Amino acid sequence: MQVELRTFQLPVDYREVKQRVTRIWEDLQPQLTVHVGLDAAAKTIVLEQRGKNRGYREADIRGFRPERRACLPDGPEVIESRVNMKAVSRRVAVEGVEVSFSRDAGRYVCDYTYYLSLHHGNGCAALIHVPPLSPRLPASVLGKALQVIIQEMLEEELLWRSRESMCLKVHQ
Repeated sequence: MQVELRTFQLPVDYREVKQRVTRIWEDLQPQLTVHVGLDAAAKTIVLEQRGKNRGYREADIRGFRPERRACLPDGPEVIESRVNMKAVSRRVAVEGVEVSFSRDAGRYVCDYTYYLSLHHGNGCAALIHVPPLSPRLPASVLGKALQVIIQEMLEEELLWRSRESMCLKVHQ
């Protein structure tokens, strides 16, 4: 599988994230966008299934809170990723690394980013929460785990696209 990987570092800033995520989807039109965020309390790598629109009470690094505590005031409450995170978490195996899935990304800038990306990409986005680096999880192991997880997500997305294409042909 041929993949063009582009990486961007996003700030912990709601307004900046909103602008950058919109530009990523408009300018690059990716097939899948994978966001990686730090969860200081996490003990495992967590694959997030959905982004939520409301409940953003915590201020970002600039002290800003989203208007009406929402990503998109008129948007749906929840947007699910087309990637089946539970299935991916079950299939991924990296020695010494536990991978789990969640349906609640936490209502901070990571979840906000994810919801916006899911909205702009019609569900073609993923969020991976990672624990802090440690002697048990050095950067080299985390990097390998992320590589394996993202490869599995891409295969899941390709499978989804092929099923969608088959459905379109059947209904024509």
